[in-house]
Amino acid sequence: MPHSVTLIHTVAAALGLALVLGFLAARLRLPALVGYLLAGVAIGPFTPGFVADAALASQLAEIGVMLLMFGVGLHFSWGDLLAVRKIAVPGAVAQMIVATSLGMALAMWWGWGVGGALVFGLALSVASTVVLLRALESLGILDSYTGRIAVGWLVVEDLAMVLVLVLLPPLGGWLGGGAGAALDAAQLWRTLGWTLLQVGGFVALMLLVGRRLFPWLLWQVARTGSRELFTLCVVAAAVGIAFGSAALFGVSFALGAFFAGMVMRESEFSHRAAHESLPLRDAFAVLFFVSVGMLFNPAVLWERPLQVLAVVAIIMLGKTVAAAGLVLAFRYPLNTALTVSASLAQIGEFSFILVALGSSLGLLPPEGASLVLAGALFSMALNPLLFRAIAPLQDWLRARSALARRLEQRDDPLAELPTSTDSRYLARQVVLVGYGRVGRRVAATLTANDIPFVVAEQNRELVEALRADGVAAVFGDAVEPAVLIQAHIARAAMLVVATPDALQVRQMIETAQTLNPGIDIVVRSHNEDEAQRLVQECSHAVVFLAEEALAQAMSRHVLERARDRQARASRPAPLHGVA
Repeated sequence: MPHSVTLIHTVAAALGLALVLGFLAARLRLPALVGYLLAGVAIGPFTPGFVADAALASQLAEIGVMLLMFGVGLHFSWGDLLAVRKIAVPGAVAQMIVATSLGMALAMWWGWGVGGALVFGLALSVASTVVLLRALESLGILDSYTGRIAVGWLVVEDLAMVLVLVLLPPLGGWLGGGAGAALDAAQLWRTLGWTLLQVGGFVALMLLVGRRLFPWLLWQVARTGSRELFTLCVVAAAVGIAFGSAALFGVSFALGAFFAGMVMRESEFSHRAAHESLPLRDAFAVLFFVSVGMLFNPAVLWERPLQVLAVVAIIMLGKTVAAAGLVLAFRYPLNTALTVSASLAQIGEFSFILVALGSSLGLLPPEGASLVLAGALFSMALNPLLFRAIAPLQDWLRARSALARRLEQRDDPLAELPTSTDSRYLARQVVLVGYGRVGRRVAATLTANDIPFVVAEQNRELVEALRADGVAAVFGDAVEPAVLIQAHIARAAMLVVATPDALQVRQMIETAQTLNPGIDIVVRSHNEDEAQRLVQECSHAVVFLAEEALAQAMSRHVLERARDRQARASRPAPLHGVA
């Protein structure tokens, strides 16, 4: 039995205390990350009692960073980002510039150097993807268009932070870090050029070779039928690519692991890879958060209370106001602006990675790490309250503010049909809510049979594209009666809801039946229980279960009913049942 069991002590204390405090945080309806960070504070050098080995915790945290970034890459989707690119890309970039500028100005007012102020500002500018996803899931809006905007916004932030992590080490000396000598302009450009060349070589190798090699390797291992080998292959690829990228190309572990996830996503086993690696990824991610918590000195709360308050204000007010203003500037509804801004009113994983890197490069002063961590703890703890306050705040603003009422007025040209719309679209038409996979199939069937329809869609860019193609479309959330009114629901023959959200479907049906009592309604559902409830609660409704042939079956039924409507002058008897 070895006498030195420092590693075991560190892992046991970190995981055990993280479990207890994470459980307490969850019971208090706070993100579990708060408990993990507090566990690190408890076993860190700034609190009495057991002190874990900081060096070992740091190395374990590196593995956590690799697996976290691997998970980000594994779930990264260019398609999801491109769907909301016109608001997510400029919005995220502008919001990061605003938040970074606020953080830098505050830090330089405190007397920090440019490098430390830059790291500090960047750390305050990026929100936690983990916290956001859990918040959207709890609200049931992850798959809504507003949810996709928020997720796309954070994907852009994540990509920007990956670039920062690549460029910060070679710039460390020039920015005043103690980890390297300052460079003159020529040396700086040579260093940056060489760094970008190495990164470009690594990215090219991964995209040209890795996206074919690693999915093939995953397939070969999957054919063995061994779950252990499959999990080992996934983890070995994540850690091995991360280490190899650092050893051969000088690329950070984080970037290497991110691209490992991206190339694994090309495999048909990507979902299984994510599922199999999740327990190990979660365990090492916990160790990463604990190690970050060990950097936090609680004394900052009473020694620098005004500074802590200023940091929290930037995160929860500065970022929030900037994001809300940007979303409103793109002419999205007030509810979307409030939801997106609440999503960004916290900081998390990338902030911690950046703090650790900035500290290792000698850029960030010791109190900087504590201030960022204090901001993370308070913002993550208070973030759920912001989401709960969205509806009451919106009601209050609507009642008290003329500006809020004007923002909710549908003066957006895309929110109403053009006056030049063919008159045949404005009577006996089909109102199609949602233009995703299922909605497109239904629309194609209606078009092929010369049946008029109006699309109601939350994706502004998609509405612009539909109108450019000559399709009648209105922008907005069909839960709002004004959107269905603009689609002329009162004169429509049928409402087809191709979105899967059951709660919103009920509200749409209620509005449609109030304005058009005899309208036929066709909706989709993900399970039989939900379908039966919709049929019982909503008359004149036919519900299709979300099976493989959903789009074809739904299209066929809509076509038959639309033809029947055109052929008969009188309305048919109400439809009931589950298809």
